[in-house]
Amino acid sequence: MRIAWIDRDRCQPKKCALECMKYCPMVRTGKETVKIEDGKPVIAEELCMGCGICAHKCPFEAIKIIRLSDELREELVHQYGPNSFRLFGLPVPVKGEVVGILGENGTGKTTAINILAGMLIPNLGFYDKKVDWDFVLEGMRSTEVRHYLRSVANKEIRASLKPQQIEYIIKNFGDSIVKDVIRHHDENDLADFVCSSMEISSFYSRKCSNLSGGEMQRLAIALTMLRDADIYFFDEPTSYLDIRQRMNMAKALSDFAKKRCVIVVEHDLAILDFLADTLHIVYGVRGAYGVFTKKKGTRRGINEYLDGYLVQENVRIREKAITFEKHPPRSGEELLPVLSFTKISKNYGDFVLEVNGGSIRRAEVVGVVGPNAIGKTTFVKILAGVEKADEGRVERKVRVSYKPQYIKADIECSVGELFQNVTDFISVEVIKPLSIDKLWNRSVASLSGGELQIVATALCLSKNADIYLIDEPSAYLDVNMRILLARVIRRFVEKSEKPALVVDHDIYFIDMIADSLMVFSGTPSVHGSAQGPMPMREGMNLFLSELEITFRRDEESGRPRVNKPGSRLDREQKDRGEYYYV
Repeated sequence: MRIAWIDRDRCQPKKCALECMKYCPMVRTGKETVKIEDGKPVIAEELCMGCGICAHKCPFEAIKIIRLSDELREELVHQYGPNSFRLFGLPVPVKGEVVGILGENGTGKTTAINILAGMLIPNLGFYDKKVDWDFVLEGMRSTEVRHYLRSVANKEIRASLKPQQIEYIIKNFGDSIVKDVIRHHDENDLADFVCSSMEISSFYSRKCSNLSGGEMQRLAIALTMLRDADIYFFDEPTSYLDIRQRMNMAKALSDFAKKRCVIVVEHDLAILDFLADTLHIVYGVRGAYGVFTKKKGTRRGINEYLDGYLVQENVRIREKAITFEKHPPRSGEELLPVLSFTKISKNYGDFVLEVNGGSIRRAEVVGVVGPNAIGKTTFVKILAGVEKADEGRVERKVRVSYKPQYIKADIECSVGELFQNVTDFISVEVIKPLSIDKLWNRSVASLSGGELQIVATALCLSKNADIYLIDEPSAYLDVNMRILLARVIRRFVEKSEKPALVVDHDIYFIDMIADSLMVFSGTPSVHGSAQGPMPMREGMNLFLSELEITFRRDEESGRPRVNKPGSRLDREQKDRGEYYYV
């Protein structure tokens, strides 16, 4: 099976003289394999011989000719138009289970959710026809999905959806008080449960318009659970949440799902592993196609995803396996301090931060962990010179490059203009591995949240500095991009022999990237204190003991896995004081 995909945004026929048509061998023989419709080329897939010349000749890399297994032809669920995205297969909801969905952004997860929620009637590839549910049910191959979709078609399924973007909280509820919104939407008589499990009491009496990102996320999850529905969808529920809040959310959804159908799309593998009972992997090419696998066990599915080879499907989705390695101790030369700080304090009146003295050393990645609203960003700003400490000082004047937590796309220029004067080292080690060169002609204002995050982190690394401060680089990124970014930062630090301090809430990301750890603790929004940098094992034991969470390493992949609370391993590790990867 061969599909041709054209990126309509990249395709610029007026600037390329239609080289896809000019060099196509089939067009030269007189066949209308490439034609122009609405000012853009369209490739007739039934005539395409699959040579790929058009893809190679396109100066904007707007064309892909993709070969797929012919067996997938019967699995085609939806196609948006000619040479556009198509979806193969669907996840299967199961009552009493949390069904996880794991895959790269742009491979059809949202399309699948919209179909299962009854918001989109799949066309089975007949994009040029007006289809109805009778047509879909007759042509649907999978009996499990057909049975579910029949209930959707008969309007017997009511869905409750928490979307990826949570700004609708402010748009829809504005100056409404949180407690009033909760009471108004409590169709399940679960207000007490969701307010307790999602820790909503801390902002129960505030206006929705005054909530932080993490507070909006928790409210969005709560409102989704409060609806009386037959199936519940949670799209990226961990965004903006710290590790403790993520675990609380996972426990709440696990309890909630015991009598309900719950589907969760998530990129934090530690949380997905803990939360999901079963798993569907979706693989493909971003924007071109996506394929949902059959249901897998969660551990097996995540391990196959990291390995890059799906056994049952006999498909390789990644060239190299993703591994988790313990970083060896640094040599004496590398341990030379680049930046040191004395005991620091900062008083905002209603919030006080205190940080013990420490040093950040050459060729070292320092991970920073701790709850939200505990002072991590404030400390980074003090190191960057954006904020000034009330007491204490940062010793040794060094050049600092800083990527803030929140990024604004208010620069009126293209991505390429941001990186005009970068060195060959940056081009090879940062720009090309992160595929930023493919965004070269895009305006910064047009970038998605994930693309903006990647560009901002790369821009930070491109500066000529002595130390790099990077605040929450994994936000908005899918699993593939998180792992790729972790590798890029890690390799950049090792080759440049310059240190980086990285704040993040994804344990996998921290595990892959960090040599040492700074641990922030205290009472959020009241008082924060920090210790470190300290060795990873010592730091993670301190951090996880405060959360009462234990981790082990998976025997097959070496990845971190959360122990079930109260399990034998959980109890044994806590008794030994070993919270981190025995």
